[in-house]
Amino acid sequence: METIRTSKFCQSCGMPMKKDPQHGGLNKDGTKSADYCSYCYVNGEFTFKGNAKEMQAFCKEKMIEQGSSKFLAWLFTRSIPWLSRWRTKGK
Repeated sequence: METIRTSKFCQSCGMPMKKDPQHGGLNKDGTKSADYCSYCYVNGEFTFKGNAKEMQAFCKEKMIEQGSSKFLAWLFTRSIPWLSRWRTKGK
C-alpha cells in the first residue's frame, strides 16, 4: 500500500496540517491535497486570490481575532513567502 506524503504545514497559509478539521483541502478530482489545508484549497482552486504579503496580513488578523498575541501572529506568519505556493509564483 502506497502512503501519500503530507506536508507538515499548509504550503499556502502555514497552518499546521494537523489543525485542519478536514485534514487537507480537496483537489479537483475529489482527492485530498497533501500540501494545502481545507481553508486554502477547495475543488482544486485556491480560496485566497491575493499575494503572499496579503496572505500574511490576512492570517495575522485571523490569529489575533482568535486570541493570539500580535507577536505570535507575526512569528507564525513570517515564513509565508517561503512556502511552496508563493515560491513558485511567477516561475
